[in-house]
Amino acid sequence: MTYNFDPDRWFDNEKAYLELRRRRGQLTEAAFHEALAVLQRRYDEMWKRLDGSYRVDPKAS
Repeated sequence: MTYNFDPDRWFDNEKAYLELRRRRGQLTEAAFHEALAVLQRRYDEMWKRLDGSYRVDPKAS
């Protein structure tokens, strides 16, 4: 992962793609909401992994 990765922008882009697919009829309303829930879980899990990843362990010094 790079330092310039923006999880919020990633989420917005993924959500916009799901909305586009719904408007085109490629996703039913139920499938859209299911995919959105999966996306939200992935986003939350990503933030858990990123949270604190740049902290220096005080025991390491």
